Amino acid sequence: MQKDAILIKLTEVFREVFDLDDVVITPDTVADDIEEWDSLEHISLISAVERTFKMKFKMKEVSTMKNVGEMIDIIAERTKL
Repeated sequence: MQKDAILIKLTEVFREVFDLDDVVITPDTVADDIEEWDSLEHISLISAVERTFKMKFKMKEVSTMKNVGEMIDIIAERTKL
């Protein structure tokens, strides 16, 4: 899956999880950029992303992800065939 397509799908997931219809994410987006993104919502977000892309993140990946771009990279790697 191409990174731009992943970003589009991730935007939909972020809007649903955070209940923000106008949220815009970029590869540089971090938790501090979205007021609603706290530790509890992070768990919900990871779960929703895993369901959407039919994959599981490793615990190390979740704990070391610095921004949306790193999430996109992991998803792109896992979804390429």
